[in-house]
Amino acid sequence: MKQFFKTFFASLLALIIFSVIGVVILVSIAAGFSKEEQKITVANSVLIIDIAQNFEEQTKSDAFTEIVRQRKGKSPSLSQLIGLIQHAKKDTAIKGIYIKCAQNPNGYAASEELRTALLEFRKSNKFIIAYGETITQKGYWIANVANQIYTHPQGGLEFSGFSYETMFLKGLLDKLEIKPQVFYAGKFKSATEPFRYAQMSEANKLQTSVWLNALYTSFIQGVSDTRGIEVAALKQMSNEGKIQSANDALQNNLVDGLLYDDQVKKLIAKKVLVTKQEDISFVSINDYAATVALRGSGSGKIAIIYADGDIEMGKGNSDAIASDDYRILLEKIKNDKSIDAVVLRVNSPGGSALASDIIWREIELLKKQKPVIVSMGNYAASGGYYIACGADSILADASTITGSIGVFSVIPNIEGFMKNKLGITFDRVKTSQYADVPSATRTMNATEERFMQSSVDSIYYSFKSRVAKGRKKSIEYVDSIAQGRVWIGSDAVKVGLVDKIGNLNDAIATAARMAKLKGYSTKSYPESKSFIEDLISGYEDNIKTKAIKEEIGEAQWQVLQQVKKVKQIMGQTQARLPIFEVNHP
Repeated sequence: MKQFFKTFFASLLALIIFSVIGVVILVSIAAGFSKEEQKITVANSVLIIDIAQNFEEQTKSDAFTEIVRQRKGKSPSLSQLIGLIQHAKKDTAIKGIYIKCAQNPNGYAASEELRTALLEFRKSNKFIIAYGETITQKGYWIANVANQIYTHPQGGLEFSGFSYETMFLKGLLDKLEIKPQVFYAGKFKSATEPFRYAQMSEANKLQTSVWLNALYTSFIQGVSDTRGIEVAALKQMSNEGKIQSANDALQNNLVDGLLYDDQVKKLIAKKVLVTKQEDISFVSINDYAATVALRGSGSGKIAIIYADGDIEMGKGNSDAIASDDYRILLEKIKNDKSIDAVVLRVNSPGGSALASDIIWREIELLKKQKPVIVSMGNYAASGGYYIACGADSILADASTITGSIGVFSVIPNIEGFMKNKLGITFDRVKTSQYADVPSATRTMNATEERFMQSSVDSIYYSFKSRVAKGRKKSIEYVDSIAQGRVWIGSDAVKVGLVDKIGNLNDAIATAARMAKLKGYSTKSYPESKSFIEDLISGYEDNIKTKAIKEEIGEAQWQVLQQVKKVKQIMGQTQARLPIFEVNHP
């Protein structure tokens, strides 16, 4: 027994010492980051923007990556990136921008905001050079603003037009003897089509063709404006597949030269008047963000609330718009007397209809106390539009995907699969006729189906009513532009779903004007976690995610995420865009 206590207390002491040392190390790391001397941008510097980075709506940090890569884990948000480019325009230390443009995972609206900021930068007469070994069309969407664009002699440029692809599951479900029981409102509401059809409906093809061609027209017009090539000639290049190699891109004036990386660096060296490329002072956008403080001034205060991700019931994580979290947040901001106005930045394909209505209600209460302006990002559709429609004013990018006013519910019937494939059957006892409705283990009868469809229709009517009230339109008119139809931002203005085209900064200026603020500062919500909080809370998810990705690969990981989304929508009435979509820009 004496030996037991001796061993026990020795182990306990070791655990305490280890824990204390661990805490000291973490605190030291955090202190090191907080006290790290900021790097001063030297004269004749060149700002590097690698658009292969995914610039999120809010600043995201990865504590583990920051430790390993010494502050390289944190990247600026989209709005910060725009602000940094505006700052660099006036910064005498910055002589130009070097864009790495091979890939671009950012959305169409985000790309358009970045492109507009770069065009403004060009007005300063500072140079912009873009380079990519191979340049995707989405990379070229931004790269074509440059004074000169170069690609690798053996690389090239994609220039074949845009396409949109949807995966359909009906054939698979038929083979598995799983019958999805689908209820929806809106003839254009295409989110359930993968469960009902083997191909796109004519209505869905029509709406998709309209917004996809609008995006393509915007892309072609942008290239025409910056490269001085006729729109008809650009469309001909794309339609006839003329751009198949780097040399084709050069011959058709889509790029200015075929160079290797070191040759591009020599050109930049000449522009900043140094003899060797090693002497160029390159500053990454991440490092520049760490040295530049983008703050407003004045006694006014504007809250920027980021609603980014799927809309879900209850509590969620940082990648979701959870009803409980946002209800509490909106109530807090409503009661905060120091906040004069609110900008709600929506970047969401939608989700739970009930969660959307909960958030909509809080915004209705909030705007009674202070102006609420919506700024739309890449998506503000279905549930994303639901939470936006009541705002005092709505701004969207020309390329924002919005509208999709419609709802649906899917109840899978797995009875045939379980019985015929697995030999599993179900039986039940109930106190009332409809006690087990809805059920995934039996077929609904006509009355039960009527109940489900009636519920969906009722939610759809409520959705249209919210839009009619917020946009000051009749329900009949809203119904004519609703029906689940997707609209691009430029067309959404024409039909009255959006007030005007503008980015986040425009929305902030609108909020300041409505609140009659001469000067103001901004604060972002939900508030960022501290380094220690991020490290502790993100540990389990970070390790788990990386382990699974390494084991199954990135492509299979994306499939797994799609399967999780399917599971999430089953049995809940949804106001959201389709899940199984693939864009080829």
